[in-house]
Amino acid sequence: MKFIIATNNPKKLKELERILNPLGIKAVSAKDAGVKLDEVEETGKTFAENAFLKADAAFKLTGMPSIADDSGLSVDALDGRPGVYSARYAGENATDEDRINKLLFEMKNVPKEKRNAHFTSSICCIISGKKKIAVEGICNGTIAFEPAGDGNFGYDPVFVYNNNKTFAQMTTEEKDKVSHRGNALRMLKTELKRYLEDN
Repeated sequence: MKFIIATNNPKKLKELERILNPLGIKAVSAKDAGVKLDEVEETGKTFAENAFLKADAAFKLTGMPSIADDSGLSVDALDGRPGVYSARYAGENATDEDRINKLLFEMKNVPKEKRNAHFTSSICCIISGKKKIAVEGICNGTIAFEPAGDGNFGYDPVFVYNNNKTFAQMTTEEKDKVSHRGNALRMLKTELKRYLEDN
């Protein structure tokens, strides 16, 4: 069974592949499916709304079961910012480094005990016109004073899990066990397994 992954982010695709393959589901990118997936305007006010918009666009374009994730970082001291604007936080064509620099600049006077944050991952899976699965995973942590580690992507170098390592200092296996996307994907896996057994 093939599912199209509605993302142009190769690292996100790899993360989804690792979870879906054991279910006998082949995760394919739009490119693999021979279609051009335009960037969807993320007009939703929540991660869940944006995940649906992306999955729905891929499903309508290809007719294949589609999965989309919308995720981001919410920082308590910044009233939940960057939130749904995590990817666009430092402007349209900013790099991960630009976004991290902006975040650290905005938090430069925030003491250690007030640097709480959480990552959210909302995943929407549209299997057919009648069947949709929506799940959401969260991971709590804190924001470091400077980046550490060179693995993974996004805000990972400044997100500290369990007062221990940043996500960027973890192996992909360590991160998958505790991350917001790992949590959401495990829920998705349970729901998909149930659906596949029933159908």
